[in-house]
Amino acid sequence: MEPTLHDPEFPCSLDIRIALPNHRLARTALNSLSVDQELSPLVRRSFSLVKPLSIPSNETSQVVNGRSESYEDDESKTILLTHYKATTNRMLRVAVNGFFESVGVVLQVMEELDLNAIHNESIETLEGAQGIEVGLGGVAG
Repeated sequence: MEPTLHDPEFPCSLDIRIALPNHRLARTALNSLSVDQELSPLVRRSFSLVKPLSIPSNETSQVVNGRSESYEDDESKTILLTHYKATTNRMLRVAVNGFFESVGVVLQVMEELDLNAIHNESIETLEGAQGIEVGLGGVAG
């Protein structure tokens, strides 16, 4: 992302980067958070997905495990970048506080409703599933 030029109307700015486990979750967070408009005309916000800072920006590919991987692929964009600008520091603080509340809700929903979202856990067995009784022994006759 190119450096943001100074805007005299909105002199206070802040970039927030939130790392997510994969591109699908980053896209979901972006789509969920971007539907709400800023309540104040004194604050502006923009969203984008970017690559992690550890990925070299001047290279388009790298050999990993014997194969070439392109950094131009959207799947490498796992960071939700939110750029805020505001007329005053106070307006910026209020907007960012509300944003973090929304981010907390989005991440909590991802964790609770998407089985592979945050903890990358998978269901290996049916143990504990509704209607499955575990530990009962016996011989059917």
